Amino acid sequence: MTPPPTLLWLRRDLRLADHPAIDDARHRGGAVIPVFIHAPEEERPWAPGSASRWWLHHSLEALNESLRKRGSRLIIRAGKSLAELLRLLEETGAKAVVWSRLPDPHLVDRDRRVETALRERGIETRTHGGALLHEPDDILNQSGEPYRVFTAFWRQCTAQPEPDLPLAAPRKIPAPRKWPRSESLESLGLLPKVDWAGGLREAWQPGEEAARRRLRAFVKGAIETYDADRERPALVGTSRLSPHLHFGEITPRQIWHAVREAAGRHRLSGDAQRFLTEVGWREFAHHLLHHFPHTAEQPLRPEFERFPWRDDSKALRVWQRGETGYPIVDAGMRELWRTGWMHNRVRMIVASFLVKDLLIPWQRGAEWFWDTLVDADLANNTLGWQWTAGCGADAAPFFRIFNPVLQGEKFDPEGAYVRRWCPELDGLPHRLIHRPWEASSDTLADAGISLGDDYPEPLVDHPEARDRALEAFQRIKR
Repeated sequence: MTPPPTLLWLRRDLRLADHPAIDDARHRGGAVIPVFIHAPEEERPWAPGSASRWWLHHSLEALNESLRKRGSRLIIRAGKSLAELLRLLEETGAKAVVWSRLPDPHLVDRDRRVETALRERGIETRTHGGALLHEPDDILNQSGEPYRVFTAFWRQCTAQPEPDLPLAAPRKIPAPRKWPRSESLESLGLLPKVDWAGGLREAWQPGEEAARRRLRAFVKGAIETYDADRERPALVGTSRLSPHLHFGEITPRQIWHAVREAAGRHRLSGDAQRFLTEVGWREFAHHLLHHFPHTAEQPLRPEFERFPWRDDSKALRVWQRGETGYPIVDAGMRELWRTGWMHNRVRMIVASFLVKDLLIPWQRGAEWFWDTLVDADLANNTLGWQWTAGCGADAAPFFRIFNPVLQGEKFDPEGAYVRRWCPELDGLPHRLIHRPWEASSDTLADAGISLGDDYPEPLVDHPEARDRALEAFQRIKR
């Protein structure tokens, strides 16, 4: 007798390789029915932003194509997750639902409610990992408490047994005799009504196959100079795997073993170790958000609740548009708007400028990144902004205030990054590209620049803004 079908509930695990839930569903013996349920109301206040929705549409499209090559297809529904799963169970005769766990706290709670409701109805449920190398509750300090310092956390992680080898993608997925009804992908309305995504299309190709290609290219090339080049935004010195990781098109286990294999099994090069440490920071971000879920909106360090932030919507808008008058800041914000991504060093620079030069709450910056980044990940976004604001775990102290001119000169010394994203400054010599307000009138004229017209004057005077920020910090200390 043929076993009943199994529903494979897909969310942010949009791949076929190294997918324990797919492996489990196939080994149950019956048909496997992959389903994606669009339920943004259940994800609030952190439903996917505009750039993430664009990526999700194309990732689902790529996944459906991969499923069809294996004799399957993706069933799409919209509505409440539990209600749609119950309808599918009735329509298909399935007796089990399997899925991959999501680490975001508000989704963990939702999944727990769904699991309880299904089991009360006699439906078997099975959940699997895959989004992280280690489950957040598995890595604790000697007192059984969560870590707050990355170095100790990562030391404990690397002391664990080597991650298992990734699972191969199935060659065929058993299909039911009759497929249930599916909504069209277009009906979900994930793509923008006014097409602003041209830059995203130029920069990215969502999907599992694109993720594999990007990983292969990285381990064959940029990883060899990763430690030296990763801080240079004008270079392609990083993996750019973050959006693929967020949507589960590739797993940290696949990345771990690809890097280990490329670097040599017995001794990792310094560049490979440095890169895997960055994977560790992603693990740490999810560890923190799991144990301190309030930090997505509130500071981990409670004294920062008293910080005298400014409500300056005009300055926020200038920052968002990349019109602050500080070239490295403006280049980063324009890269973000155009491509849905920003180099990590530049993310720190623009974040420091917002929270310290402008004294605008870090939450406003996190919200903007959430809407505009294709790799918008709640844990990473929270860690990054709280780190810069000095109010999180293992954070940079508040008095570490980046000077946007010196940061630009150090990490973009010839201005190649600025010239790409702020082309109106291209005619300036290297020594002035990060401080155009110091150029003489003749130099500006030769470069075809009128400050205040072609490129803005600085929004704030950085030394004065630094003093103001330090005084604000002293107020909460007092």
